Amino acid sequence: MPKCKDVMTKDPAACEPGDSVVKVAQIMKREDVGAVPVVDSKASRKLVGIVTDRDLVVKVVAEGRSLEGATVRDALTSDPASCHDEDDVDRAVKLMAELQVRRMPIVDATGRLAGIISQADVATRVNRDKQTGELVEAISESGTVRK
Repeated sequence: MPKCKDVMTKDPAACEPGDSVVKVAQIMKREDVGAVPVVDSKASRKLVGIVTDRDLVVKVVAEGRSLEGATVRDALTSDPASCHDEDDVDRAVKLMAELQVRRMPIVDATGRLAGIISQADVATRVNRDKQTGELVEAISESGTVRK
């Protein structure tokens, strides 16, 4: 079984809680991603949150907040679930399915952001069609069907 470090996208772009939502949206556009890990600082890269394109829409735009004054702190999910780089990919896949998330931040032994695994990474880098199908199905379940 491959380890998370074998499947993850290494050293993903990250942002800090005080960064503007416009800056994180620009990162998403430039990197062609729907989620950006949030670290306490660029120097330490300790994972403190994650912000998704949906978070920006639901927590900032739909709330009528000013984009000029809104920061990542206004939109992020703090203390997100994560896996360690030495964990088996199966652990990440199970956690993603259980939490119905499409992306899983990966940290090293010290809690520093090391990478991120997306649903697409599982589909393209892990040769397990059944597992990929189950993950997509679990993530796509409506909230009323969850166990």
